[in-house]
Amino acid sequence: MKRLTLNEPPTLTAEELIDDFEFAETKEERLKLIIELGRELPDLPDQLRRDEFKVQGCQSQVWLVPEVVEAEGQEKKIVFQADSDAHIVKGLVGILVMLLSGKSPQEILDFDLRGLFDTLKLEKHLVPARSNGLHSMVRKIHEIAVSVR
Repeated sequence: MKRLTLNEPPTLTAEELIDDFEFAETKEERLKLIIELGRELPDLPDQLRRDEFKVQGCQSQVWLVPEVVEAEGQEKKIVFQADSDAHIVKGLVGILVMLLSGKSPQEILDFDLRGLFDTLKLEKHLVPARSNGLHSMVRKIHEIAVSVR
């Protein structure tokens, strides 16, 4: 299968993210951590900044580019690339991409993002518009996973 991009994002486990958030005690430290995670995303090539990859429901521009990878005899995996024009939003989509990229559609659908967000108290630190945008990103990722299954 021809790959759209060559830049795969770094990975992050839920446990690593929880540990990172435990060290960030204040709202400002947590937002700084989110921004730093966004900076770890590989650059999204300009040719992938297309409307078909934009996430609807976000105030900021967010691009989420899925790529289905299927090796012979193995289940399909989805690799994501993403970017945003806002630092915090780029961090939020970066967290999702680092947690879910390279997983099978079923693994993505089974991943307890709501539980993780509750553990991190993530929405407590986001204004409602960013929280809504985060839910739009999750919804888009789930739609992609369902369509690939």
